[in-house]
Amino acid sequence: MGSCDDEAFVSFIADDQYASGAKVLGLSLRNSETSRKIVLLVTDSVCSTIRDQLSQIWDELIDVEPLFTTDEENLALTKRPELGVTFTKLKIWTLVKFKKCVFLDADTLVLQNIDELFDRDELSAAPDIGWPDCFNSGVFVFVPSMETYAALIKFANENGSFDGGDQGLLNMYFKDWATKDISYHLPFLYNMVSNVCYSYAPAYKRFGKDAKVVHFLGSVKPWHHFFDTETSHVHIQQSGPAAEGSRQFIEMWWNIYNVFQKSQPGTISQKEDGSSNDESTAMQDVSSGVREVEHRASWERGCMDVSGEDSFENIQKHLDNVINGSEGLE
Repeated sequence: MGSCDDEAFVSFIADDQYASGAKVLGLSLRNSETSRKIVLLVTDSVCSTIRDQLSQIWDELIDVEPLFTTDEENLALTKRPELGVTFTKLKIWTLVKFKKCVFLDADTLVLQNIDELFDRDELSAAPDIGWPDCFNSGVFVFVPSMETYAALIKFANENGSFDGGDQGLLNMYFKDWATKDISYHLPFLYNMVSNVCYSYAPAYKRFGKDAKVVHFLGSVKPWHHFFDTETSHVHIQQSGPAAEGSRQFIEMWWNIYNVFQKSQPGTISQKEDGSSNDESTAMQDVSSGVREVEHRASWERGCMDVSGEDSFENIQKHLDNVINGSEGLE
């Protein structure tokens, strides 16, 4: 499909949880008319049905054995224990049939052609929104090498990761990223965090139209939001300016997803018996649970939605229900 067979965009999923993201990411790369290969690493936890669908989008699906971090203490600090399996991401360095690659997390969305990233050197990445002296490992340029892979594994075994996941490890290994050479710093437009893009509204107004890659950071992903098939409207599972700021990108994500799903045999638009096995329905089953986790995390960070869900009236109503026995304690 691509004309540059020795360069590739690469992503990774450990199980079916991020499969929807991988579908949309692959399709968004196709829509950008990239000339490079697109390659997806998968573990044996990805089911055959999902693999068949992903194979329609990606040039190659490559099986890898999962790697896990035992750094449970630091993962607990991030409140994201599922990040441990992201150490498997290190196996992208074993793709030595390619001379250069660009990694993209499965929760990213490509808005414009980004083939120019292959002109960058290893390790080129954008600053992390939470700590700009670190790079975010959701988008980066790398050079496959068995020597680098072996060195990363050795480094991980000896030093661990300051956040328990791949981002902490990679920042420790490529420790001079922040100071060595500004050319290794990708502009924020290549890894724009969707749910905080309005935190500096004047900059977003000035530069937002030029965004090339959107990154849906956090535990709530586009597929956790509810898409109403009757109204074609996305119901955002969060509230506040940041959530509304990301709406346009979540809707873009769902538009791409729905076009693909409607093309698949057995989707809701093609069944005649009134039943539905539409994957989007299954995705909604987990949204309320994820919403609760995100809500509790916001409280712990001191970020309450005092004008909405966390208003005094709603809190008082909840307490009254508990006292009256109509709502159980968790």
